Amino acid sequence: MITLSIADGVAEVILDAPANLNSLDEAALAELSAAYDDAAAAASRGEVRALLLRGEGRAFCAGRDISGVNPADDDVLGYLGGLVTPLMQKMAAFPAPTFAAAQGATLGVGLGLLLATDVVYVAENAKIGSPFANLGATLDSGGHWYFTERLGMHRALDLVYTAELMSGADAVRSGMFSRAFPAEELLGRARAIVAGVAAGATGAFVASKELVAQIRDRRLGLWESMDSENKAQASLCASEDYAEGFKAFQEKRKPVFSGR
Repeated sequence: MITLSIADGVAEVILDAPANLNSLDEAALAELSAAYDDAAAAASRGEVRALLLRGEGRAFCAGRDISGVNPADDDVLGYLGGLVTPLMQKMAAFPAPTFAAAQGATLGVGLGLLLATDVVYVAENAKIGSPFANLGATLDSGGHWYFTERLGMHRALDLVYTAELMSGADAVRSGMFSRAFPAEELLGRARAIVAGVAAGATGAFVASKELVAQIRDRRLGLWESMDSENKAQASLCASEDYAEGFKAFQEKRKPVFSGR
């Protein structure tokens, strides 16, 4: 079950099936995709300026729900290529800053949801890695790329081969995610940060989001990236938030951004 709430410029998307560790079957992926569509529509109306994804209960997401899967007729490519990859692409393209707060098990597709999110906060005792060695399967949802990119070839394959899981604190120390908090503080700290971002200059944040994605996906060099930055800055000059930011600086007061 997926729920969506919108208040004070923040969309909160909740994986709400704690009894099965928020694992995701085809129906749940469709619900999650629809929740992002609804949040994006609200963002286009100026009602959402930041999004927080979280899981209810003791886990963020234990991955795919395989409780009823028969390997003999499992449409793996349909699930991963037909559902998971398009969902991750949709999440990554969300038209406002996105955040995730992950506690407990964060595996498989659950890890993929984090990879498609702009900023990730984890509980110090979160469990992150590749449990697939115990299933005769391999890591999916972008995990190979991300582990290799952040941890290097040797550590990536160590995690794959052994099925050992990293703690959230270790994952942050390894450069995989942004910050780790004690589990009991995670949601409160994440909500406070997201609320602050939702009151910020949304257009400037989205410009940075796009610039970072270009660097990641196109492997831009310094000068090409600077050229993209210059063009983004010139485009922002016409925005209300740009004018308000400069005016507030000159008047020595705190800016009040509208997201326009």
